Amino acid sequence: MRMKFTYVGIRVRDTPKSVRFYTKLLGMKYKGRYKIEATKGEVAFLQSNNGKFGIELNYYPRSSPFYTKYTAGEGLDHLAFGVASPARALKEAKKMGHPVIKEIRGKKSRWAYIKDPNGLWIELFES
Repeated sequence: MRMKFTYVGIRVRDTPKSVRFYTKLLGMKYKGRYKIEATKGEVAFLQSNNGKFGIELNYYPRSSPFYTKYTAGEGLDHLAFGVASPARALKEAKKMGHPVIKEIRGKKSRWAYIKDPNGLWIELFES
């Protein structure tokens, strides 16, 4: 199955400071900020100037089931891959021993996570 590596999600302690850093210093474009009810967290999305890659800044308050103590250098949240058919990709992943560990349905979108052999979360979404 062909997939397109689209963006990386990193955990942040302070969303506004992180947005300023990536936009002012590194020249990324701010694309928006929103809450995700299913994670009880919030996301800010930034895109490279050429539009080919993005960074998702994920903030999880203590009330979030995804909250962990923040340790510098351990902020990788997930890698995201766009696929033509998420259902087919998830079926193939399950056959290879990587079942869905979390599926999230938003108001207009749906995405799912599997783990790579090292335990890193991999997001699959329709692109």
